[in-house]
Amino acid sequence: MGMPLPPPSYELGSVIAASASATSSGQIGLWDVWEVELRGPGHGNPYVDVELGAQFCIGSRKIHMPGFYDGDGVYRIRFMPDTKGEWRFSTCSNARSLDGIEGRFVCVGATEGNHGPVRVKNRFHFGYEDGTPYVPVGTTSYAWTHQGQELEEQTLQSLARSPFNKIRMCVFPKSYLYNVNEPALEAFQRTSDGAWDFERFNPDFFRHLETRVADLGKLGIEADLILFHPYDRWGYAEMDRATDDRYLRYIVARLAAYRNVWWSLANEYDLMWAKTEDDWERFARMVKENDPFGHLISNHNCMAFYDFSKPWVTHCSLQRVDVYKTAESTNEWRERWGEAGRYRRMRV
Repeated sequence: MGMPLPPPSYELGSVIAASASATSSGQIGLWDVWEVELRGPGHGNPYVDVELGAQFCIGSRKIHMPGFYDGDGVYRIRFMPDTKGEWRFSTCSNARSLDGIEGRFVCVGATEGNHGPVRVKNRFHFGYEDGTPYVPVGTTSYAWTHQGQELEEQTLQSLARSPFNKIRMCVFPKSYLYNVNEPALEAFQRTSDGAWDFERFNPDFFRHLETRVADLGKLGIEADLILFHPYDRWGYAEMDRATDDRYLRYIVARLAAYRNVWWSLANEYDLMWAKTEDDWERFARMVKENDPFGHLISNHNCMAFYDFSKPWVTHCSLQRVDVYKTAESTNEWRERWGEAGRYRRMRV
């Protein structure tokens, strides 16, 4: 069953078009997060009833970016400018008060230490958008954003003293060895009977996540965000199709403007028995369609490698335990998947 479509008109015809108040910055640095905050209607369920986005233009270029509802009548659209100069934007929405709002801002030079998002360079390597080389030295801390303020701050302090410039981390909490605590925040609101309301997100959950992504960005650390994983006792791993799709659109709208984001569809996708190959391909398509900034994207295995020849894959994310065999296979993998740059990850 697909995701229900929003109503064609969320507000009555008597509502004045483009009447919602809008607040944004008039200037932003290259590859920083620019945001417009819109104060609009909150009746019904804006998480599913309202469609919102904006078209951003500079010269003849036009880029569409989806927006999202952040609760309490607040809507946001975020953007990561990649070109200096004056940008113009115009909103589009099925809510009349949010539709047709126009504005502009100026993109100036990048702030110190900001080299832009990481891209594939020369087929087998990585580099930042401004051409600075990037050599990934990564670590894993799957559930660190679900451990509470004290331990999360300690994690950031440890990372600041470390050589790591990349971290693999889960969006959802994890149930595994050393991960037995209940998270402070849940991704969805609850109904009056205590059940999750999968049609209403908990904005506090996602605000907390994006704050931590921004914290990593300040340290120069890439956040390889794991969108799904099987180590779950709450129900995130077995959400239905409509909920999966709604979640992906929502998280990409919230986080795509952060330059240090990578997308990992799953950690150990082949252990997620409720998902099929068609699901993973649909997930990838949805992420790509809603992320106009082209962040790196892959899928991670336990036993069977994903098919990295898929056109949406930007790099390999491979798990192996036999280091010497991994080294011996590198050339073979380059020949097999060498049409794009690939990142090799081993677990030893």
